[in-house]
Amino acid sequence: MTRQAALRATTIVAALCATAAWSTPSDAESNFLGGIHFTTGLPQGALEDQLDRDAYGIDGQIFFAPSTSPFAIGLDVSWANYGTESRKEPFSTTIPDVTVDVDTMNNFVQTLMVFRGQFPSGPIQPYADAVVGFNYLYTETTINDDGWDFDSVASTTNQDDFAFAYGFGGGVMVPVWSGTGTESVQSVLIDAGARYVRGGEAEYLKDGSIRRTNGRVKFDTTESRTDMVRMQIGVVCRF
Repeated sequence: MTRQAALRATTIVAALCATAAWSTPSDAESNFLGGIHFTTGLPQGALEDQLDRDAYGIDGQIFFAPSTSPFAIGLDVSWANYGTESRKEPFSTTIPDVTVDVDTMNNFVQTLMVFRGQFPSGPIQPYADAVVGFNYLYTETTINDDGWDFDSVASTTNQDDFAFAYGFGGGVMVPVWSGTGTESVQSVLIDAGARYVRGGEAEYLKDGSIRRTNGRVKFDTTESRTDMVRMQIGVVCRF
């Protein structure tokens, strides 16, 4: 899974939200919940010891969440970056006066099934989550055209690995708009929450893990648990 694939996964979640909203009868009770969030990942334990910074990215989620039920089940996909290196290189040894941008990105993807207990009505709607899924850590190097269009010339995945993940969390949703009953979207809410996700051991690269000497590349991989606290805030819709 590349960065583009991770972003596509989040886009698919958003598209499912839009499709369900379009197909839901306006006079029916809301059965789905979908949203987009900004997310911050705070490494914990051994992962915190290895990384120099937090992870920042986006999150998409969709739930089957009947408005009359205290329970919901859904899918949450997030992508976050925990390190980037950018440099300029000659296009080739024979064309040194043409340069390209070379970007190396360390990324963290979480794909989680979410089991939720919720208060689906009221001015403040708290919830609690139990989650299970996997972490996917990958480092990708991309050659980009040195221009305004940012076209990707070539890319490769330098290192990737999966780890089983599970955890718990909670948050609160606050309605900021409610429909009249004739719209497909029943309400819009601000959502803020946090999760503690324990991740198994994985091998990954971090800032400074790629060494280039005399035209050769060496990868200094690190192996540790991938525990992380995720905080997120965004907008969700009931439909």
